[in-house]
Amino acid sequence: MRIGFIVNPIAGMGGRVGLKGTDGVVKEAIERGAKPVAAERAKEFLCNIKKKFEIWTCSPPMGADVAKKYFHDLRIVYEPSSPTTAQDTMNAARNMEECDILVFVGGDGTADDVLNAVGKKMPVLGVPAGVKMYSAVFAYTPRHAAEIVDEFADELPLEEREVVDVDEEAFRKGNLVLSIKGYMIVPVHKSVQASKMYSEESESKRIIAEYVVESMDDDTVYIIGSGSTTYEVKKLLNIEGTFLGIDVVKGKKLICKDASEEEIKKALGVKNKILISPLGGHGFIFGRGNEQISAEIIKKVGKENIMVISSPEKLASLPSLKVDTGDAELDESLHGYIEVITGYKEKKIMRVE
Repeated sequence: MRIGFIVNPIAGMGGRVGLKGTDGVVKEAIERGAKPVAAERAKEFLCNIKKKFEIWTCSPPMGADVAKKYFHDLRIVYEPSSPTTAQDTMNAARNMEECDILVFVGGDGTADDVLNAVGKKMPVLGVPAGVKMYSAVFAYTPRHAAEIVDEFADELPLEEREVVDVDEEAFRKGNLVLSIKGYMIVPVHKSVQASKMYSEESESKRIIAEYVVESMDDDTVYIIGSGSTTYEVKKLLNIEGTFLGIDVVKGKKLICKDASEEEIKKALGVKNKILISPLGGHGFIFGRGNEQISAEIIKKVGKENIMVISSPEKLASLPSLKVDTGDAELDESLHGYIEVITGYKEKKIMRVE
Protein backbone atom coordinates (compact mmCIF):
# COMPACT_ATOMS: atom_id res chain seq x y z
CA MET A 1 0.00 0.00 0.00
CA ARG A 2 1.24 3.48 -0.88
CA ILE A 3 0.81 6.39 1.51
CA GLY A 4 1.16 9.98 0.39
CA PHE A 5 2.70 11.95 3.25
CA ILE A 6 2.80 15.76 3.51
CA VAL A 7 3.98 17.85 6.46
CA ASN A 8 3.08 21.53 6.70
CA PRO A 9 6.18 22.72 8.58
CA ILE A 10 4.62 25.95 9.86
CA ALA A 11 1.37 24.40 11.14
CA GLY A 12 0.64 25.08 14.80
CA MET A 13 3.43 27.60 15.34
CA GLY A 14 1.04 30.37 16.34
CA GLY A 15 -0.63 28.43 19.14
CA ARG A 16 1.64 28.76 22.16
CA VAL A 17 2.44 32.40 21.42
CA GLY A 18 -1.25 33.33 21.42
CA LEU A 19 -1.79 33.99 17.70
CA LYS A 20 -4.63 31.44 17.37
CA GLY A 21 -3.25 30.28 14.03
CA THR A 22 -0.31 30.69 11.67
CA ASP A 23 -1.90 31.75 8.39
CA GLY A 24 -0.26 35.00 7.27
CA VAL A 25 1.54 35.58 10.57
CA VAL A 26 4.51 33.18 10.42
CA LYS A 27 7.03 36.03 10.75
CA GLU A 28 5.22 37.45 13.78
CA ALA A 29 5.00 33.98 15.35
CA ILE A 30 8.76 33.52 14.97
CA GLU A 31 9.42 36.98 16.39
CA ARG A 32 7.34 35.99 19.43
CA GLY A 33 9.51 32.93 19.92
CA ALA A 34 7.35 30.29 18.24
CA LYS A 35 8.94 26.91 17.57
CA PRO A 36 7.95 24.37 14.88
CA VAL A 37 5.63 21.64 16.14
CA ALA A 38 4.54 19.78 12.99
CA ALA A 39 7.68 17.65 12.71
CA GLU A 40 7.20 16.26 16.22
CA ARG A 41 3.56 15.45 15.46
CA ALA A 42 4.68 13.75 12.26
CA LYS A 43 7.23 11.66 14.18
CA GLU A 44 4.60 10.59 16.69
CA PHE A 45 2.40 9.43 13.82
CA LEU A 46 5.16 7.58 11.96
CA CYS A 47 6.70 5.83 14.95
CA ASN A 48 3.33 4.30 15.86
CA ILE A 49 2.64 2.72 12.46
CA LYS A 50 2.90 -1.04 12.82
CA LYS A 51 2.72 -2.17 9.18
CA LYS A 52 5.11 -1.65 6.27
CA PHE A 53 4.10 0.78 3.57
CA GLU A 54 5.60 2.55 0.57
CA ILE A 55 5.78 6.27 1.39
CA TRP A 56 5.48 9.00 -1.24
CA THR A 57 6.54 12.32 0.21
CA CYS A 58 8.27 15.67 -0.31
CA SER A 59 11.81 16.89 0.21
CA PRO A 60 12.54 18.55 3.58
CA PRO A 61 10.92 20.22 5.40
CA MET A 62 7.68 18.72 4.07
CA GLY A 63 8.12 15.05 4.90
CA ALA A 64 11.31 13.24 3.89
CA ASP A 65 13.36 14.56 6.80
CA VAL A 66 11.14 12.77 9.32
CA ALA A 67 9.85 9.87 7.19
CA LYS A 68 13.33 8.54 6.36
CA LYS A 69 13.90 7.75 10.03
CA TYR A 70 11.03 5.26 10.05
CA PHE A 71 10.61 4.03 6.44
CA HIS A 72 13.22 2.83 3.96
CA ASP A 73 10.77 2.46 1.09
CA LEU A 74 10.61 6.20 0.43
CA ARG A 75 9.89 8.02 -2.83
CA ILE A 76 10.35 11.79 -3.18
CA VAL A 77 7.69 13.15 -5.54
CA TYR A 78 7.89 16.88 -4.86
CA GLU A 79 10.50 19.53 -4.12
CA PRO A 80 8.96 22.45 -2.18
CA SER A 81 9.98 26.08 -2.37
CA SER A 82 11.71 27.91 0.47
CA PRO A 83 9.93 29.10 2.47
CA THR A 84 7.06 26.69 1.87
CA THR A 85 3.65 27.96 0.81
CA ALA A 86 0.08 26.71 0.49
CA GLN A 87 0.81 26.17 -3.20
CA ASP A 88 3.48 23.63 -2.23
CA THR A 89 0.90 21.63 -0.29
CA MET A 90 -1.44 21.66 -3.27
CA ASN A 91 1.28 20.72 -5.77
CA ALA A 92 2.52 17.91 -3.54
CA ALA A 93 -0.98 16.51 -3.06
CA ARG A 94 -1.58 16.43 -6.81
CA ASN A 95 1.65 14.47 -7.25
CA MET A 96 0.36 11.83 -4.83
CA GLU A 97 -2.97 11.01 -6.49
CA GLU A 98 -1.74 7.49 -7.32
CA CYS A 99 -1.37 6.69 -3.61
CA ASP A 100 -3.96 4.65 -1.72
CA ILE A 101 -4.37 7.33 0.93
CA LEU A 102 -2.98 10.83 1.48
CA VAL A 103 -1.95 11.68 5.05
CA PHE A 104 -1.20 15.32 5.84
CA VAL A 105 0.17 16.87 9.02
CA GLY A 106 -1.32 20.30 9.70
CA GLY A 107 -4.50 22.14 10.62
CA ASP A 108 -7.67 23.34 8.94
CA GLY A 109 -5.76 25.59 6.53
CA THR A 110 -3.72 22.59 5.36
CA ALA A 111 -6.91 20.55 4.98
CA ASP A 112 -8.36 23.31 2.78
CA ASP A 113 -5.22 23.26 0.60
CA VAL A 114 -5.48 19.47 0.20
CA LEU A 115 -9.17 19.83 -0.63
CA ASN A 116 -8.36 22.36 -3.36
CA ALA A 117 -5.79 19.96 -4.81
CA VAL A 118 -7.46 16.54 -4.77
CA GLY A 119 -11.09 17.10 -3.78
CA LYS A 120 -12.77 13.72 -3.53
CA LYS A 121 -10.37 11.90 -5.88
CA MET A 122 -8.71 9.88 -3.10
CA PRO A 123 -9.00 9.05 0.61
CA VAL A 124 -7.27 11.45 2.99
CA LEU A 125 -6.53 11.65 6.70
CA GLY A 126 -5.32 14.60 8.77
CA VAL A 127 -2.76 14.31 11.55
CA PRO A 128 -3.61 17.18 13.93
CA ALA A 129 -0.79 19.71 14.21
CA GLY A 130 -2.53 23.05 13.82
CA VAL A 131 -3.85 25.48 16.40
CA LYS A 132 -7.45 24.68 15.54
CA MET A 133 -8.89 21.58 13.93
CA TYR A 134 -12.59 22.06 13.26
CA SER A 135 -12.71 19.85 10.15
CA ALA A 136 -14.02 16.29 10.33
CA VAL A 137 -11.05 14.85 8.43
CA PHE A 138 -8.60 14.64 11.36
CA ALA A 139 -7.74 11.76 13.64
CA TYR A 140 -8.01 12.66 17.32
CA THR A 141 -4.23 12.42 17.81
CA PRO A 142 -1.15 11.35 15.78
CA ARG A 143 -1.27 7.95 17.51
CA HIS A 144 -4.89 7.51 16.46
CA ALA A 145 -3.90 8.45 12.90
CA ALA A 146 -1.32 5.64 12.89
CA GLU A 147 -3.97 3.20 14.12
CA ILE A 148 -6.35 4.29 11.37
CA VAL A 149 -3.72 3.91 8.64
CA ASP A 150 -2.83 0.41 9.86
CA GLU A 151 -6.50 -0.57 9.80
CA PHE A 152 -7.02 1.16 6.44
CA ALA A 153 -4.68 -1.44 4.96
CA ASP A 154 -7.36 -3.97 5.91
CA GLU A 155 -9.95 -2.05 3.87
CA LEU A 156 -11.83 0.33 6.11
CA PRO A 157 -15.01 1.78 4.59
CA LEU A 158 -14.97 5.40 3.41
CA GLU A 159 -17.30 8.37 3.78
CA GLU A 160 -17.49 12.06 2.87
CA ARG A 161 -16.51 14.42 5.72
CA GLU A 162 -16.58 18.21 5.79
CA VAL A 163 -13.58 20.53 5.67
CA VAL A 164 -14.27 23.54 7.88
CA ASP A 165 -12.03 26.57 8.07
CA VAL A 166 -11.93 29.54 10.39
CA ASP A 167 -11.38 33.15 9.38
CA GLU A 168 -8.12 33.56 11.32
CA GLU A 169 -8.11 37.36 11.13
CA ALA A 170 -11.57 37.45 12.72
CA PHE A 171 -10.53 34.68 15.12
CA ARG A 172 -7.63 36.78 16.46
CA LYS A 173 -10.13 39.59 17.12
CA GLY A 174 -12.29 37.22 19.16
CA ASN A 175 -14.88 36.39 16.49
CA LEU A 176 -15.54 32.78 15.50
CA VAL A 177 -16.42 32.73 11.80
CA LEU A 178 -16.73 29.19 10.42
CA SER A 179 -17.39 28.12 6.86
CA ILE A 180 -17.62 24.73 5.16
CA LYS A 181 -15.08 24.67 2.34
CA GLY A 182 -16.09 21.32 0.88
CA TYR A 183 -15.91 17.59 1.44
CA MET A 184 -13.21 14.94 1.23
CA ILE A 185 -13.19 11.15 1.43
CA VAL A 186 -12.06 9.86 4.83
CA PRO A 187 -11.80 6.36 6.39
CA VAL A 188 -14.71 5.47 8.68
CA HIS A 189 -13.21 5.00 12.15
CA LYS A 190 -14.16 5.81 15.75
CA SER A 191 -10.95 7.86 16.10
CA VAL A 192 -11.77 10.33 13.32
CA GLN A 193 -13.17 13.46 14.94
CA ALA A 194 -16.56 14.95 14.25
CA SER A 195 -16.79 18.53 13.07
CA LYS A 196 -16.92 21.15 15.82
CA MET A 197 -20.35 22.73 15.94
CA TYR A 198 -20.65 26.13 17.58
CA SER A 199 -23.61 26.65 19.90
CA GLU A 200 -25.04 29.82 21.38
CA GLU A 201 -24.70 30.66 25.06
CA SER A 202 -27.36 29.18 27.32
CA GLU A 203 -28.79 29.81 30.76
CA SER A 204 -26.93 26.77 32.11
CA LYS A 205 -23.59 28.40 31.30
CA ARG A 206 -24.52 31.49 33.31
CA ILE A 207 -25.44 29.33 36.31
CA ILE A 208 -22.11 27.47 36.07
CA ALA A 209 -20.29 30.80 35.91
CA GLU A 210 -22.05 32.05 39.04
CA TYR A 211 -20.91 28.99 40.98
CA VAL A 212 -17.32 29.23 39.70
CA VAL A 213 -16.96 32.95 40.51
CA GLU A 214 -18.48 32.43 43.94
CA SER A 215 -15.93 29.67 44.62
CA MET A 216 -12.86 31.65 43.51
CA ASP A 217 -10.01 32.18 45.97
CA ASP A 218 -8.38 35.62 45.88
CA ASP A 219 -4.92 34.10 46.49
CA THR A 220 -5.11 31.74 43.52
CA VAL A 221 -4.02 32.47 39.96
CA TYR A 222 -6.69 31.24 37.51
CA ILE A 223 -5.73 30.40 33.94
CA ILE A 224 -9.06 30.65 32.14
CA GLY A 225 -9.42 28.93 28.79
CA SER A 226 -11.28 29.88 25.62
CA GLY A 227 -14.85 29.28 24.52
CA SER A 228 -18.39 30.35 25.29
CA THR A 229 -18.69 28.59 28.67
CA THR A 230 -15.51 30.06 30.16
CA TYR A 231 -16.40 33.42 28.61
CA GLU A 232 -19.48 33.49 30.85
CA VAL A 233 -17.07 33.36 33.82
CA LYS A 234 -15.04 36.23 32.36
CA LYS A 235 -18.19 38.32 31.84
CA LEU A 236 -19.38 37.68 35.37
CA LEU A 237 -15.98 38.76 36.71
CA ASN A 238 -16.52 41.99 34.75
CA ILE A 239 -13.11 41.74 33.09
CA GLU A 240 -12.27 42.49 29.47
CA GLY A 241 -11.25 38.93 28.76
CA THR A 242 -11.06 37.25 25.37
CA PHE A 243 -13.65 34.89 23.93
CA LEU A 244 -11.15 32.76 22.02
CA GLY A 245 -7.96 33.37 23.99
CA ILE A 246 -6.47 32.48 27.38
CA ASP A 247 -6.83 35.02 30.19
CA VAL A 248 -5.14 34.99 33.60
CA VAL A 249 -7.00 36.23 36.69
CA LYS A 250 -6.06 36.75 40.33
CA GLY A 251 -8.20 38.34 43.03
CA LYS A 252 -11.00 38.41 40.43
CA LYS A 253 -8.96 40.91 38.41
CA LEU A 254 -7.44 40.44 34.97
CA ILE A 255 -3.64 40.26 35.20
CA CYS A 256 -2.91 39.02 31.67
CA LYS A 257 -5.21 39.20 28.65
CA ASP A 258 -4.97 36.84 25.66
CA ALA A 259 -1.85 35.32 27.21
CA SER A 260 0.86 33.36 25.43
CA GLU A 261 2.57 30.35 26.97
CA GLU A 262 5.45 32.48 28.26
CA GLU A 263 3.11 35.09 29.73
CA ILE A 264 1.18 32.38 31.56
CA LYS A 265 4.41 30.98 33.01
CA LYS A 266 5.39 34.41 34.32
CA ALA A 267 1.95 34.89 35.88
CA LEU A 268 1.95 31.63 37.85
CA GLY A 269 1.88 32.03 41.61
CA VAL A 270 2.11 29.80 44.66
CA LYS A 271 -1.45 28.58 44.11
CA ASN A 272 -2.75 28.05 40.57
CA LYS A 273 -5.77 26.56 38.83
CA ILE A 274 -6.69 25.94 35.21
CA LEU A 275 -10.33 26.56 34.26
CA ILE A 276 -11.35 25.00 30.94
CA SER A 277 -14.34 23.69 29.03
CA PRO A 278 -14.36 20.80 26.52
CA LEU A 279 -14.52 21.63 22.83
CA GLY A 280 -18.01 20.92 21.54
CA GLY A 281 -18.23 18.00 19.12
CA HIS A 282 -14.76 16.71 20.04
CA GLY A 283 -14.53 16.75 23.81
CA PHE A 284 -10.91 17.96 23.90
CA ILE A 285 -9.99 19.79 27.10
CA PHE A 286 -6.33 20.27 26.09
CA GLY A 287 -4.72 20.44 22.66
CA ARG A 288 -7.37 22.24 20.61
CA GLY A 289 -7.39 26.03 20.59
CA ASN A 290 -5.63 26.32 23.95
CA GLU A 291 -2.05 25.32 23.12
CA GLN A 292 -0.89 28.30 25.19
CA ILE A 293 -1.68 26.09 28.20
CA SER A 294 1.29 23.87 27.40
CA ALA A 295 2.30 20.52 28.86
CA GLU A 296 4.87 22.32 31.03
CA ILE A 297 2.20 24.60 32.50
CA ILE A 298 -0.22 21.73 33.13
CA LYS A 299 2.50 19.82 34.99
CA LYS A 300 3.33 22.86 37.14
CA VAL A 301 -0.32 23.48 38.02
CA GLY A 302 -1.07 19.80 38.65
CA LYS A 303 -3.94 17.54 37.64
CA GLU A 304 -5.68 18.15 40.95
CA ASN A 305 -5.95 21.88 40.10
CA ILE A 306 -7.68 21.47 36.75
CA MET A 307 -11.29 22.67 36.80
CA VAL A 308 -13.51 21.53 33.93
CA ILE A 309 -16.86 23.21 33.34
CA SER A 310 -19.51 22.34 30.79
CA SER A 311 -23.21 22.65 30.19
CA PRO A 312 -25.13 19.38 30.64
CA GLU A 313 -26.29 19.69 27.02
CA LYS A 314 -22.73 19.60 25.71
CA LEU A 315 -21.69 16.70 27.92
CA ALA A 316 -24.70 14.68 26.80
CA SER A 317 -23.22 14.58 23.30
CA LEU A 318 -19.74 13.55 24.47
CA PRO A 319 -18.98 9.92 25.34
CA SER A 320 -15.68 11.02 26.89
CA LEU A 321 -13.23 13.89 27.20
CA LYS A 322 -9.91 13.91 25.36
CA VAL A 323 -6.41 15.32 25.75
CA ASP A 324 -3.66 15.85 23.19
CA THR A 325 -0.95 17.94 24.85
CA GLY A 326 1.91 16.70 22.65
CA ASP A 327 3.42 15.01 25.71
CA ALA A 328 2.49 11.30 25.68
CA GLU A 329 3.49 10.78 29.32
CA LEU A 330 1.38 13.71 30.48
CA ASP A 331 -1.58 12.58 28.36
CA GLU A 332 -1.39 9.17 30.02
CA SER A 333 -1.35 10.74 33.49
CA LEU A 334 -4.49 12.76 32.63
CA HIS A 335 -6.40 9.70 31.48
CA GLY A 336 -8.96 8.29 33.87
CA TYR A 337 -11.84 10.23 35.40
CA ILE A 338 -12.40 13.87 36.22
CA GLU A 339 -15.17 15.96 37.78
CA VAL A 340 -16.97 18.38 35.48
CA ILE A 341 -18.97 21.25 36.96
CA THR A 342 -22.34 21.25 35.20
CA GLY A 343 -24.41 23.61 37.35
CA TYR A 344 -24.63 25.30 40.73
CA LYS A 345 -22.96 22.75 43.03
CA GLU A 346 -23.68 20.10 40.40
CA LYS A 347 -21.00 17.84 38.97
CA LYS A 348 -20.66 14.90 36.63
CA ILE A 349 -17.83 12.39 36.43
CA MET A 350 -16.42 12.00 32.91
CA ARG A 351 -13.82 9.66 31.50
CA VAL A 352 -10.71 11.26 29.98
CA GLU A 353 -8.93 9.37 27.20
